[in-house]
Amino acid sequence: MNVDSRWQIIHGDSLKLLPGFAPGSFDAVVTDPPYASGGRTQAEKNKSTAKKYSSMGAGAPPDFEGDAKDQRSWTRWAAEWLADARKLCKPGAPVCMFIDWRQLPAASDALQWAGWIWRGTAVWDKGNSRPQKGRFRQQAEYIVWGSNSDMPVNRPVPCLPGVFKYGNPQRRIHLTEKPLQLMRDIVKITEPGGRILDPFAGSGTTVLAAVLEGYEATGIEMSDEYARLAAERIETEGEHGADAAGDPGPAAVPHVAGAVQTISEIGEKAQDFVFRRQRPGRHRPGDRRGDAGDGAGPGQPDLRAHPVPRPSPSGSGTG
Repeated sequence: MNVDSRWQIIHGDSLKLLPGFAPGSFDAVVTDPPYASGGRTQAEKNKSTAKKYSSMGAGAPPDFEGDAKDQRSWTRWAAEWLADARKLCKPGAPVCMFIDWRQLPAASDALQWAGWIWRGTAVWDKGNSRPQKGRFRQQAEYIVWGSNSDMPVNRPVPCLPGVFKYGNPQRRIHLTEKPLQLMRDIVKITEPGGRILDPFAGSGTTVLAAVLEGYEATGIEMSDEYARLAAERIETEGEHGADAAGDPGPAAVPHVAGAVQTISEIGEKAQDFVFRRQRPGRHRPGDRRGDAGDGAGPGQPDLRAHPVPRPSPSGSGTG
């Protein structure tokens, strides 16, 4: 298990930040966006995510944004960020997007409208769900997946299962956090050594899974609180994962706290933050090294550019 990878958590709105990356920057998109499916009426949808998805009261994890859209608005929004993400991916790059049964038709529509080739739907079997007499259990969520144009069958990627059986995490810091081992399985759709984009990083599970499996990863998260929690989690668990595998983790790498940079030229002068870490020996020509005046490196957003304002916020990740 190789964690000698660079990772980023960028605090900001994906719809504003994605156009700042260079085309061909990523080898895959793996993400868990807000489903906006909780609640039967719009009034129920408009409730806080803690009230919709938790019974813990004051002890619930922090709320996340972007979960109050109706289905038509959600589909239009999803098609927009999926189109932006596809432009940043190399030909043949896979996309994997989590969704539930209510939004499954909308998700496959949005994926195709954005120009991806829809290739199928994998299943996350959670096992535990509330039984309802005379009805099927709602014990699964889904991974709608596809590719950016043709996907050669001779890619150096193993045969992956179509059903993944993992229970919900017991100690989660996000209301809809996915199991880490599930995400470690999913990111293996990416070619070895590739760079993965997660536009809705949430608690950082996808980015952490990518790091632990030897990939590079960039996560974008709208919530300031979750962006910080994700960076702290990856910094801590990424190194612990290396120790458990016998890899030379912290002993070979000096401790580097998640660096914070202010980005002041995105959107309406919003302040976004970049949390990132680079291991020694991984520097590439043109990579950003912490000076806000440097030019953007490969796959890095050009922070001096002014992306075209978008009509709606993207929402906070659920990973």
